[in-house]
Amino acid sequence: MASPYIERILKARVYDVAIESPLDRAPRLSRRIGNEVALKREDLQPVFSFKLRGAYNRIANLAPSAAARGVICASAGNHAQGVALAAQRRGIKAVVVMPVTTPQIKVQAVIDLGGETVLHGDDYDAAYEHALALARERGHVFVHPFDDPDVIAGQGTVAVEILRQTGGELDAIFVPVGGGGLIGGIAVYIKYLYPRIKVIGVEPVDAAAMHDSLRAGKRVSLERVGMFADGVAVRRVGEEPYQLAREFVDEIVLVDTDETCAAIQDIFEDTRSIAEPAGALAVAGIKKYAARAGWQGKRLVAITSGANMNFDRLRHVTERADLGAQREALLAVEIPEQPGSFLAFCQALGARAVTEFKYRYESTHAAQIFVGFALSRGREEKDAVVAGLRGAGYAVQDMTDNEVAKLHARYMIGGHARGIEHELLFRFEFPERPGALMRFLQAVGTRWNISLFHYRNYGSDYGRVLAGIQVPPAERDDFELHLAELHYEYVDESDNPAYRMFLGA
Repeated sequence: MASPYIERILKARVYDVAIESPLDRAPRLSRRIGNEVALKREDLQPVFSFKLRGAYNRIANLAPSAAARGVICASAGNHAQGVALAAQRRGIKAVVVMPVTTPQIKVQAVIDLGGETVLHGDDYDAAYEHALALARERGHVFVHPFDDPDVIAGQGTVAVEILRQTGGELDAIFVPVGGGGLIGGIAVYIKYLYPRIKVIGVEPVDAAAMHDSLRAGKRVSLERVGMFADGVAVRRVGEEPYQLAREFVDEIVLVDTDETCAAIQDIFEDTRSIAEPAGALAVAGIKKYAARAGWQGKRLVAITSGANMNFDRLRHVTERADLGAQREALLAVEIPEQPGSFLAFCQALGARAVTEFKYRYESTHAAQIFVGFALSRGREEKDAVVAGLRGAGYAVQDMTDNEVAKLHARYMIGGHARGIEHELLFRFEFPERPGALMRFLQAVGTRWNISLFHYRNYGSDYGRVLAGIQVPPAERDDFELHLAELHYEYVDESDNPAYRMFLGA
């Protein structure tokens, strides 16, 4: 399988629109993890993403008769801009089907490149199906974002540049994985010339389509995907990328949202540029993999694949970066409700920088506090603090990895509900667009009483809600049936310790 792809990659036509992106050293990150890290700066491409390589190669290779019919694709961002730019350069029509949840800045970017935008559906899958239907109806050529040999070959030119820039003197390349086109093209070229170089994919833990497919020995479809790293939020990888990954990729490492946010900060501190979440995955993967493998002195490359970040998402990134880098811990602690108890607790905590402290009077005998504090030695230091507090007689719950605490409870702490009955707690996600919150309330809150509610816009394509709903035991079956019919993604958090300690009845 390798030889045909090697020829395709070497003949790929990408430099009419793409640049040979620099390979920049990351000195601060390198010192911190004890390995030599370099960043392949695909975020510096004309559309701030590697995607134009594959899109242009596909469109440049169209026969004149096919090109004259125009092209169409489905995308919420980077592939859309790549297709629009490639079509503009070839002087043909481009139609881009985008979910209605797509931020206006991305829609406008396609329009500015001369593309026609069609907004359809709440997610990529709906946009994809509509694009295929329009392609059949209008006769346009469909340009797939990853499951196409010309697209894969175009992305493979990243590997050609890396080997030229390093002379092959490296130990591993870390690649973000969505549908698999980028890692497929990179892996087949690297392994053909330098089999000893590891090619390691990086996926979010909540969008691990390639990881799960390789483990299962066949392509699998995820029931749901997390939307934070929206550039790789794919339910099912491509057939061709899967076959290439199965043969040539060494491993897939999974990272969470906090680790990704910390990687965005790492990239900023070394380059003063801001990567999108998907663009920072490879750096998060390097940190995690190198620590797990005990690597020291290795020469490592991370693909910083894109920088199409919505500005208002930075608030969420900065809130979570210290947690992801293990520079902050969050604890829930019960202390006596009496004079001097705060002082005694702070003395037990020690001379640490407190980042957050929340409390509200709840009873005459005990108080629940929510405290964040800075760490200099990561998880080891946090565990020692927790053990010390418990040894001093405090009841402590570690909230550092509790999603309800980090997303919602820390902004809501104000006392327990009194006299409330049959309350269940759910964490919901729904497509973020005008009127979405109203529709959610109309759907969920018409029959059962909403007794707790927290919504905060994080600048992403999906809204996140924490809702308490009063459901008598006799109506639980009806309520669960109602939730299933709504098609909102949800998690039952009724037993979450953050809820029990700070918000519950």
